[in-house]
Amino acid sequence: MTTKKIGVGIIGTGMAAKPHALALNDLKDIIDVKAIFSRNKDKCNSFATLYNFKPANSIQEISENNDIEMVILITPPNQRLELVREFSKAGKHILMEKPIERSTKNAEEIVNICENNNVRLGIVLQHRFRESSIKLKKLIKDNSLGSIYSVQVNIPWWRDQSYYDEPGRGTYARDGGGVLISQAIHTLDLMINLVGQVDEVQAIAKTTSFHKMESEDFVGAGLKFKNGAVGSLMASTSSYPGYPESIILNCEKGSVKIESGTLKINWQTNEFEEFGETSGTGGSADPMAFPYDWHKNLIKNFALSINDNQSNYVSGKEALLVHGLIDALITSSNNGKMVKV
Repeated sequence: MTTKKIGVGIIGTGMAAKPHALALNDLKDIIDVKAIFSRNKDKCNSFATLYNFKPANSIQEISENNDIEMVILITPPNQRLELVREFSKAGKHILMEKPIERSTKNAEEIVNICENNNVRLGIVLQHRFRESSIKLKKLIKDNSLGSIYSVQVNIPWWRDQSYYDEPGRGTYARDGGGVLISQAIHTLDLMINLVGQVDEVQAIAKTTSFHKMESEDFVGAGLKFKNGAVGSLMASTSSYPGYPESIILNCEKGSVKIESGTLKINWQTNEFEEFGETSGTGGSADPMAFPYDWHKNLIKNFALSINDNQSNYVSGKEALLVHGLIDALITSSNNGKMVKV
């Protein structure tokens, strides 16, 4: 039985576009990239040639193409709201890079626009699709680890000043903030997916002397989860030369650590298990130093959901949870007190 391929359009050819392109070329059995567009025509043509895509002359060319069922938005956050309006009105399902938008208010508007136009909205939070993440999620779902008592999240990344010298990067107007919304969002989303929602936070968010930038490059926080667990968070782009992010869950039947794509389990019975494989995570000076397999699994999942009506991708509504957590962390730091999420 032959299944019709999903027609895809791509908007954006910036830094985050490479893993998408590599993944899409690996998914040619189910996906047909119909067009790619960028406002920088020369860059778009070069990117299209490199990955064997067809460049489009305008946004409208993609939105009016009836053979395109799904679009992937790889633009900065401040460019997405109008694109979502146009593509959702045209009936295109939308897979979009994180964050949803610069503010939770705008993110909620995007989610509502897609719901009102009856199109799917998926967010690229690919850490959920690592082998180690899937394994740990199953262990938690099966109650193999018992109750989760405490959580440690550590994101000691590094970005040199040249990264923030790019116009708009690290600003509220373009990105919506700093380390939380641009880098830590992946790990924070995975934490919520594994542990559950955070109830209260007390945080400090600052810009260290390593960087000249508008928003924060360091956040430390205490967390209280709705299930009764407590936790700590450290997120930074000021930890030279950059180290892998990790999540440690201290549970009733053992403790687990997920780091660099590997899952290590220390059972209370003194047994030890390890799953997955070590890989780059983008925590050093090269933000794209990670495999594209996670993108491939996420894109495949979203594309297939269009035909099989499944909801196992990272939906816009789910992604609002991490936006709410980020808001609470910044509010707590600004007010100097514990706040509800």
